[in-house]
Amino acid sequence: MMTPVFVSCGFSQIIYNDTSNMTAIDTFKSDESFARRLDSNDPLASLRERFDMIPGKIYMLGNSLGLMPKTAAQAVGGVIKEWRNLGIGGWLDGDPPWFYLAERTGEVAAALVGASPDEVICTGTTTFNIHSLVSTFYRPALGRKKIIASTMDFPTDIYALKSQISLHGLDWREHLILVEPDESGIVSEDNIIDAMANDVSIVHLPSVFYRSGQLLDIERLTTAAHERDIMIGFDCSHSVGVIPHRFDDWCIDFAMWCSYKYLCGGPGAPAFIFLGRKHFDCDPGLAGWFGYVKERQFDMNLDFEHAKSAGGWQVSSPGILGAAAVAGSLEVINEAGIEQIREKSLRMTSYLIYLTDELLSQAPYDFRVVTPREPRRRGGHVALTRHDGALGIKEALDLRGVVADFRPPNVIRFAPSPLYSTYHDVWSVVRHLREIIDTGEHDRLSSSRRKPIS
Repeated sequence: MMTPVFVSCGFSQIIYNDTSNMTAIDTFKSDESFARRLDSNDPLASLRERFDMIPGKIYMLGNSLGLMPKTAAQAVGGVIKEWRNLGIGGWLDGDPPWFYLAERTGEVAAALVGASPDEVICTGTTTFNIHSLVSTFYRPALGRKKIIASTMDFPTDIYALKSQISLHGLDWREHLILVEPDESGIVSEDNIIDAMANDVSIVHLPSVFYRSGQLLDIERLTTAAHERDIMIGFDCSHSVGVIPHRFDDWCIDFAMWCSYKYLCGGPGAPAFIFLGRKHFDCDPGLAGWFGYVKERQFDMNLDFEHAKSAGGWQVSSPGILGAAAVAGSLEVINEAGIEQIREKSLRMTSYLIYLTDELLSQAPYDFRVVTPREPRRRGGHVALTRHDGALGIKEALDLRGVVADFRPPNVIRFAPSPLYSTYHDVWSVVRHLREIIDTGEHDRLSSSRRKPIS
């Protein structure tokens, strides 16, 4: 653990106590020229040119759907050309061959999570992969019937866990343990560990809570679970691509994550599975032909023999167009480097927290930061609350071209992407929030939600 470094930021302090390569920053200031100066010194600034930006928009939704990298469009265009010219021949003669694209893409992504190449596969969707992995390891007939999650999990994770318990003829109301947050919305690792009793089979948690942006201590939770002979896995949809991970060093059992948030793989793009090597000999809970041993997949044997890798947990043929987009986006992410991405992300979110404290925390603005301020406990987005009018404020931001999102009852989330967002974007968001309150724009908008955001 690094020694905490305290950096003065006007009337507040940002505390760096993180295992990433966070470097000291200048004292933050709230004027526009300071935002411009941060941008002029940003080592990742040139990456913005690698994306198709939306004209007239300040895009603060990197934690929901990342913008399109030009390399992703080029990769999809390449597959379309191969499909046109090669037809079925693209499966073996494509560049790379489509037959191995899921494995190749998994190998590239493995570096982002600190895993061996054969422990990661690009396949399925996040929810489907939860079902696949939990069905593999949840064996209540052996005596441990309970699963631990949290009330702050993204709902799809809870739906999947409830249905997995029900498939065994059990009542999820009795066997699903949901850890509650404290009054500030923070979920304590101590409380999670306290729930790890000898009747618990699996702990399944997000790496970062989607509402608050809280980052869990994955290593500590994994150690505690394994000391109690409990399997543990993580939904890392809100962390992979913006936070470095060390899955192998931490010895987690399994993980899954989507590719369309910080990985910028496109809407509905295929997800990923991480499976620790020690579990390669387990039988997949959900079997399908694309998980067969690669060299003999076309033998068409009716006896399933899965590949001894994460690839054995594939079920269906991969969607090649979607997988190509993910492969293209990973080129930009690896060029930037996950450590530099994390450093800029922390700096941008720290800057937003500082500006909120300085310019938005007092009346009549009354915004409150609910995301942890300590970098080691913070993911890639900042959540703000206000006692009333949050939905109207979010709608007013839409009309001003600021793309953020709302989570009931009163949370507005901002996720600047280190790949294409600027510090001036962050400064401009705060300016827009002040102007919305000053003019009362939010009070003139409907109090009902105009459209859903996934």
